[in-house]
Parts: sequence; C-alpha cells; structure tokens
Amino acid sequence: MVENSTRAAIITDRRITGLSADVIAELVAEIGPLWHERHQAKLVSRPRRRAMGAGAKHQLVFVDRLLVTLVHLRHATTHDVLACWFGVDRSTITRAIGEVRPLLAERGCTVSPGVRLRTLAEVVDHLGASGRTGLIDGTEVRVRRPAAGRRDRDKFISGKSKQNAVKTMVVTDEDGRVLFCSPTRPGSCADITHARQLGLVKLLAEGPPVEILADAGYQGLGAQTGGRVITPPHRKFKKNPPDWYEEMHERQRKAHSSRRIRVEHGIAHLKNWRTLARHLGRREHMSDTVQAVAALLSHQQMADLNQAQQM
Repeated sequence: MVENSTRAAIITDRRITGLSADVIAELVAEIGPLWHERHQAKLVSRPRRRAMGAGAKHQLVFVDRLLVTLVHLRHATTHDVLACWFGVDRSTITRAIGEVRPLLAERGCTVSPGVRLRTLAEVVDHLGASGRTGLIDGTEVRVRRPAAGRRDRDKFISGKSKQNAVKTMVVTDEDGRVLFCSPTRPGSCADITHARQLGLVKLLAEGPPVEILADAGYQGLGAQTGGRVITPPHRKFKKNPPDWYEEMHERQRKAHSSRRIRVEHGIAHLKNWRTLARHLGRREHMSDTVQAVAALLSHQQMADLNQAQQM
C-alpha cells in the first residue's frame, strides 16, 4: 500500500495525473460510491462460502485505485511499474484499472457544472441550444497487430498511416473544448463512414440547426445534411486552372482551415495522455480508454475555465 506522503505527492503534482487536486477530490466524491455499490452488487450476485465482510481485505483503497488509473492513462505506465510503486501485486493493479476505467468513461464530457454530454445526440442538442459551431475530425491510435491467422487481422490497418490502429471521431466547440469522443472503430474505417455509422447524418437532418466544420475526409455529408456540415471547397479546375481561381481557392481553403484548427488542438490535448499516443494493451479496452480520457480532459478544462473567470 502506498504511503500517505507518496499519495499526497501524486495528488498535488498536476504533472503526474494531468488533473488538479480539486478535480481529483471531485472524482473521489463522485465515483467512490459508484465503485463501492458495484463491488457490493458483485459480491452478493454469486454464491458465497463466507459471510459478507469476511476474507482478505483490499490492499488498495479506492483513492489509490483511482490514482493508479489516472497515472496509467496519463503516462501509459505499465502495470508492473505501478505495482512496484504502490507495493501490490501486478494483478491487483490490472483489476483496479479494469474497475475504475469504465466508471470514468461513463461520466461523459463536462461542458458546465452539472451538465455532461454522453451521446452524439446530446452534443447536437447542446450546440443547437447554445448556437455554437461544432468541429469534427477523426484521429487514430496505434494498437498492437492482431495475432496471425485471425480473420479480421487486416481491418485494423489504416489506409492513411499504413499501421495497425483504431479510429475515433472527436467533436469540439469553437474554442477546442472536447465535447464528445466516439467509441473506436478499426483503422480501415473511413472518417465519413464512421460518422454515418454514428448516426450523424440523421441527427443533423432532423435535429436543431447546427453548423459543423469538417475536413475533406467528410466531403459528401454537406449534401446529406442540408449544408450543415461544411467542408473545404472542391476544386473545379483540375488541370491548368487560371491564376484568379488558384488565388480564390487557396484563400477559401485557408479561411476554412483557420476556423476548424481548434479541433486539431483538442486532439493534441487528448494525445498528451500517453495511453492515446500508442496503446499497448488490449484493443477491447480502447473505447473505454478514449472516452475516459475525454471525460477527464473536459472536466479539467471546465475547472480551469471557471478558475480563470474568477480571477
């Protein structure tokens, strides 16, 4: 079990977890009861030979389990290293991360105190109600190559990076604050196909009037959504274009790029959590990992914004 001085150092130093002490305290108060409730439900759901409360006690209290998960997500620290640091067995670390990570993923992205967005439909409604412009883009996370002989081995190969990866769609607002990260898909899935599978076309066509800025990977969604998805302009002259057209096209392209650059900044903040730079664990956990990081990042962004407004 980790010493109190070490625990205090992890909580107070934002470089270790990427979160302030106040945000960690809020996570403990919110997720702690949920973890205890699920743990008790798991105990009573199976036949027992011992009475409740008997047997071996937890070597890691919930605060330590949360800190283990945060350090793992922030720095992609291996379970062996965390086990040595916290003075427990490796399997204890693996079990702790497996229990806490889904709870973090279920929180959704925080946009204001008490308001969280968990689905793409809620994001569209939020943008429509606030009158803000949404920015979307796809990003890839490198993963381990599936074992030889697996039927779906090739579907994780990205056509863009030519590497084994999974893909997620990121939605931010005009300021680059993360509003949504989708569940992951294999890297061979195109950006526009992923957006359609998530139901974005139907949500925009039937929902409130929302302006969405996207890159060239989403060209075609504008016609399907009544012009609500705005992509870079097409080139009308592919060969020997006149000089005036080249200037106009370049000016329009740069204007569009400057408006949607904030989503690239949002993705960069996500990739600061090293577990999203390259994932060496099981691919089945990637959706929870991406959504947990998005939830933590958006919570910290909201806390920083509130602190700046109070100063």
